[in-house]
Amino acid sequence: MDLRKIKKLIDLLEESNLAEIEIKEGEESVRLARVPRGAMQVQQMAPMQVEQRPSPVMPMAGPTDAASGGQPKPMSDLPEGHIVRAPMVGTFYASPSPDKPAFVSVGQAVKAGETLGIIEAMKMFNPIEADVSGTVLKVLCESGQPIEFDEPLFVIG
Repeated sequence: MDLRKIKKLIDLLEESNLAEIEIKEGEESVRLARVPRGAMQVQQMAPMQVEQRPSPVMPMAGPTDAASGGQPKPMSDLPEGHIVRAPMVGTFYASPSPDKPAFVSVGQAVKAGETLGIIEAMKMFNPIEADVSGTVLKVLCESGQPIEFDEPLFVIG
């Protein structure tokens, strides 16, 4: 087989999503296979003995406040009312885009089901909705702030 044809096959393999190409011309055949970048070829190795030890259990920290240097947010700072918590880990945004006003502000009346903010997680924007009707007493996070699961976001009274 001509070396130029093989070079063209290599180029075709690199430009496509194919993992493997095999061409037969008469008695000659060429098989090209690609290993994805960053992947390692698996080699057969003798099994190893692994000693298993129980891992120490570390206590989980609660939601933290960046202003307090990573210390847990004291719940006593929250006004009385219903706390809306983050349903997922992600980045909180108070408005639909940077040039738009916030969904809600302190003192604003909201109805159950109304959007309070959004959380971006894995390039998906998930609305955070009020689960009770009332008045927004406190907004506990800033737009663009990373948040943890179950972190308090709003207090509605």
